[in-house]
Amino acid sequence: MLPNDPIDLKILKILKTDSRLSNKEIGKLVHRTGQAVGSRIARMQDEGTIQKYTITLQNQSTQFIRVMMQTNEFERFEAFIAQFESIESCYKVCGSACYMLVAHFDSHAINLFIEQLSEWGQYSVDSVVRAIETQP
Repeated sequence: MLPNDPIDLKILKILKTDSRLSNKEIGKLVHRTGQAVGSRIARMQDEGTIQKYTITLQNQSTQFIRVMMQTNEFERFEAFIAQFESIESCYKVCGSACYMLVAHFDSHAINLFIEQLSEWGQYSVDSVVRAIETQP
C-alpha cells in the first residue's frame, strides 16, 4: 500500500526513476537530510511498501500470454513455466484465464514455446507493438 505522506511519495517516485541515487542525493531533491531519507526508506522497506530494487532491461519483444488450462495440474504447469528464462512473470489469475504470463520470446522461440504450451490448454498471445511511457 502506498503511503499518504507527500515526502514518502516523492522518495518513491525518485527511487522508481533511479534507485542508484544515494540518500544524500535524494535528500537534496526532497529537502531533507540523507539520514532522514534513509530512515524513511528503511521504514517503507519494513512495512513492505518497498519490496525490492530492480533494473529494467530493454527487450526486443514482449508478449502477454493468457493460458486457459484443460486440467488442474497447476503445480506441474508452474514447473513447466519455470524452465523458460524468457518468461519474466507468471501470475495465477481468476477471470477469463488461469494464468497470465509476461514473456520476451523472439519470433522463433515463441513458436517453439507455443507448440509446448498447447499441450496444457488453450492460450492467447498479445504482442506489444509500442510501449507507452507513463508517469513514474
